[in-house]
Amino acid sequence: MSFTVLIPARMKSTRLPDKPLADIGGLPMVVRVAQQAARSGASTVCVACDDPRIVQACEAAGVQALLTRADHPSGSDRLAEACTLLGLADDTIVVNVQGDEPLIDQTLIDAVAQSLAARPDTPMGTAAHAIEDEADFVNPNVVKVVLDAAGQALYFSRSPLPFWRDGGLPPRLSADHPALRHIGIYAYRAGFLRSFPGLAASPLERVESLEQLRVLWHGHRIAVHVTPHAPGTGVDTPEDLARVRLHF
Repeated sequence: MSFTVLIPARMKSTRLPDKPLADIGGLPMVVRVAQQAARSGASTVCVACDDPRIVQACEAAGVQALLTRADHPSGSDRLAEACTLLGLADDTIVVNVQGDEPLIDQTLIDAVAQSLAARPDTPMGTAAHAIEDEADFVNPNVVKVVLDAAGQALYFSRSPLPFWRDGGLPPRLSADHPALRHIGIYAYRAGFLRSFPGLAASPLERVESLEQLRVLWHGHRIAVHVTPHAPGTGVDTPEDLARVRLHF
């Protein structure tokens, strides 16, 4: 199976300015992400960014990078432009690896791509893992997802989902269906990704501030790979950056 990894990166971060270029063990963070993604089965790994400084840093490290428009409202919009610039065929599988995930597991990248490849009638895929901690279950910063019998997303929410009327963390619905935390990695078919910016934002998306709800709102399906492993530490704050630097 052939697929492409695209890594969106932008310089404007309110909590961590110039985040893509933050030094991690002598290399910019976005380069660390690209190197980790290159350990997957991807045929191409490319950074899609909004600043020439990111392109220069990537090229200095031997990483492919594209300069895209600076006014994109989301990473998905940026990647849609990148698909056009790269001339990707509509049926190409594209995995969106976030530019602040230097510890991303390469096997997760492969699994999300494979999950989408196995569903030719589905335009998008993502991942999730079991929630074991009640504090995570009620935390609005931890996005939850519920699936149908075929392993496709029914809904994503910041609220406890599914809500257990008896209180606390729901017991496992069955051995194969625990309460699930959504992981922010996505796979798309390139043709669908190019069309995504043209889809009207949904009311649910605005309320929850979850872009993937736009896909469900317009009647499309999202395949969900359930992994037994929690994802590596992402970098949103200076404290996160310090933890990742210790790893390297």
